[in-house]
Amino acid sequence: MADPSSSNRAPEAWLRSLRPRVQATLNVAIGLGLASAVLLVAQAWVIAHLVNAGVMLRAPMRALWPWVSVLPPLYVLRFALVRASERVAFEAGARLRAQLRNELMTHLQRLGTTWLQGQARGDLVNSVVGGIEALESYYARYLPSIALTALAPLVILAAVVPTDSVSALVLIITAPLIPLFMWLIGRGAEDLNQQQWGRLAFLSARFLDTLQGLTTLKLLGASRREADVVARLSEDYRVSTMKVLRVAFLSSVVLEFLATVSIAVVAVLIGFRLLWGRMDFLPGFFVLLLAPEYYAPLRGMGTIYHLRMEAIGAAERIVDILGVATPPVKPGRVAIAPGAHPIAFDDVHVTWPDGTKALAGCTFTAPAGRVTAIIGSSGAGKSTVLASLMGFVRPTQGCVRVSGIDVCEIDATAWLAQLAWVPQRPHLFADTVAANIRLARPDASDTQVRAAAEAAQATAFIDALPDGDLTLLGERGAGLSGGQAQRIALARAFLRDAPVLLLDEATASLDAASQDAVMQALGRLAAGRTVLMVTHRLQTLHLADHLVVLDHGRVVESGSPDALAHAGGPFARMIDAGGMR
Repeated sequence: MADPSSSNRAPEAWLRSLRPRVQATLNVAIGLGLASAVLLVAQAWVIAHLVNAGVMLRAPMRALWPWVSVLPPLYVLRFALVRASERVAFEAGARLRAQLRNELMTHLQRLGTTWLQGQARGDLVNSVVGGIEALESYYARYLPSIALTALAPLVILAAVVPTDSVSALVLIITAPLIPLFMWLIGRGAEDLNQQQWGRLAFLSARFLDTLQGLTTLKLLGASRREADVVARLSEDYRVSTMKVLRVAFLSSVVLEFLATVSIAVVAVLIGFRLLWGRMDFLPGFFVLLLAPEYYAPLRGMGTIYHLRMEAIGAAERIVDILGVATPPVKPGRVAIAPGAHPIAFDDVHVTWPDGTKALAGCTFTAPAGRVTAIIGSSGAGKSTVLASLMGFVRPTQGCVRVSGIDVCEIDATAWLAQLAWVPQRPHLFADTVAANIRLARPDASDTQVRAAAEAAQATAFIDALPDGDLTLLGERGAGLSGGQAQRIALARAFLRDAPVLLLDEATASLDAASQDAVMQALGRLAAGRTVLMVTHRLQTLHLADHLVVLDHGRVVESGSPDALAHAGGPFARMIDAGGMR
């Protein structure tokens, strides 16, 4: 039978591998905590002397003041050390959190848009946000607390052993029982917590999908059914959470019981020896003051042990994501000078992980400084052509060449800086209109942003917005129509002023009047640039100097639009059948 904890080993090993990054800082936090434990012993000794002198020896008040005056500085110093320890540990955790989030986001970027499209967005968001937060608590709170749980009782024990060997023996015997019972109880809690994290990830993904598709659900009358599904998933998560909490509360009760019984044993033994006159009041009271503090870190394990379980649950998904192989990156990066480069697809094959072929030997050349239109039926591979050129998709065979250089060899940042892209469904962020346009050039002036908007025929609707180009948009451009969002994307392309322009159905969402205005603007923008234009509309083909017809990932026809229209081939048949609109 498989070990039920075997699924935890990879996440735990990964968590341990990260410890060296913060170990030095955590050592400082642990050192401060130990200094606080030393002061705790001193504080107990002062209090024991004060009570012994005042109660048992009936010393006058003036003799007690020196002991009383020592207590406030001890309290203040202990408080400062505890807070400093927490602050140092928090800073270590926050620093590691930022590093991990950056590494995870970088890895997701390397995996590319193709991989991301096949993933549940809510699950990824939950891992990048909530998962990393759980890891921060593991390093900032759990690890320092566990270290102090092991070391602080030793400091107290070092003070008890020379004072009362009997009490020291009781402490030594009972202390290991607490972590032993906690481990026995916690074994089942780890599996429960991982199941809970999996349910949370699934719930996050489903809830995000529901929010994004709420309009569709309303129109189809399916919103109530989807709400019932989300409610059922939420109930499953509630039940899972309660199971974990029951185990956590059970462990806390066990820890409290064992600690209380152990303290009671120490107190009874001291009491009988005081009664029989075999022990003085001062050492007995001193040990009684330290006994609860000896078990306090052990009792506290019940409140922080869940942080480890949460971290393992979160790490399991993060390790899965980081374990996905990224496309190979060749070490030799070539810098390419800006310009309207010729682009050649040389027997390019792209196969998705499920075996589906997006491109199957695609071969064509887009002349430099000219407009090449790419047409074909849905699923022919048009968008994959653009994704391959941008480097978002790596060919499984063949290569894409820019001025004769394999695009995989070109420095990605330098190459993307030479591209302007207008997708079919542009993404607008929850920011102002001007900020969304300025994404193309963060250093652009207000005048340049305005000029780009005018070139994209967008100023009319922008000026009609409540605050003009300073109007805040909702997520994904909420507040704008599809055609307006498309013109914001076009404005980005104008502002980018790049030598290579990629258009993926750039006029798909525009009405006839807007399309005519934008096509005139695109005609000016395309001058002197290498343009690849994916389109379904005949009206846009008058811009094209070269035409490529795709079918099932292969080029079945290429040439000038006029020549192909009279050649009787696939393009001519598409026109006759009304396949181009």
